[in-house]
Amino acid sequence: MTGASPASAGQTGGMPRTLLPGRSSRLLVVDPATGHAEVVLESRRLLVEAPNWSPDGRWLVVNGDGLLWRVPADARGVDESALEPVAMGDVPEINNDHVVVPDQSAIVVSARDGHLYEVPWAGVAPGGAARRVTREHPAGRSYKNYLHGVSPDGRTLSVVVGALPTAVADPRDEEARAAWRTDVALVSRSDGTTTPVTADDHPDDGPEFSPDGRWLWWNSERASVAPGHAQLFRAPADGSGQPVQVTSGPRVDWFPHVSPDGRALLWISYDPGTTGHPEDRDVVLHVLPLGDDGLPAEGAVPRDVLRTVGGQGTINVPCWAPDSARFACADYPRG
Repeated sequence: MTGASPASAGQTGGMPRTLLPGRSSRLLVVDPATGHAEVVLESRRLLVEAPNWSPDGRWLVVNGDGLLWRVPADARGVDESALEPVAMGDVPEINNDHVVVPDQSAIVVSARDGHLYEVPWAGVAPGGAARRVTREHPAGRSYKNYLHGVSPDGRTLSVVVGALPTAVADPRDEEARAAWRTDVALVSRSDGTTTPVTADDHPDDGPEFSPDGRWLWWNSERASVAPGHAQLFRAPADGSGQPVQVTSGPRVDWFPHVSPDGRALLWISYDPGTTGHPEDRDVVLHVLPLGDDGLPAEGAVPRDVLRTVGGQGTINVPCWAPDSARFACADYPRG
């Protein structure tokens, strides 16, 4: 999810993120077994974010400057000129929450107007239009959808809904903004019907399906004793059970991604005391082996696979290669 409140630029149609002076933007592919990272793309002009790996394994899909791009996954050492634009037609500027559907026929994106749109994999034809997935927003609630996953059958999207719990006369009012909250929900890709998964005051983000479609993984502050201390949770995708806490360490854990073979869990963590998921921080990417039940294997210990500068935009969305042998990420090093 981009932003942390309806007042943030990521939720009001503000300008896309840009690189800070003296930084570059890199798109990496990483071997989770060794931590070896290869640079696919590096730019000092365009800030690229949130890579998805296409289901056929051939492409990496990213956003940058409010637009959608792709680059061959086997490219190495290229710059922004190697990016191919994906035409979105009349879709407003997008943020860094997007997914490729399992049959690779389309990419679903989160736009800064709070709606989800479906863009054909080949792009919108000249003069054409993308299909809006989500229904009209309820008035007076600063309602936004942030996309993080798609079910294995391609029918259901997992999202974070950011909204005020009740309608107010002026959603921009400071008191109203303070009441804005985030919950996990499922959205029908065909008709936009939204089904809540959580409905409480605990900040939630990053919901993603397990490869078998039975579970949702996300990060939440529902077990936190300090503001911002997100940890990872899992719950049945059909709503039949309560969230179960999976991580419980001192670091702030975000954006869980289960590998396509179901054998590993990838996530990003921040230093203790961090609130939200800010950009340009020292972060660690971790991988934890999973057992046959889809939970951490007995005695398994997380491995610190990559230490880098990033956070917002690094692994916001599904990023594993389809063979589970690598994952993609973005970072923003100094110098």
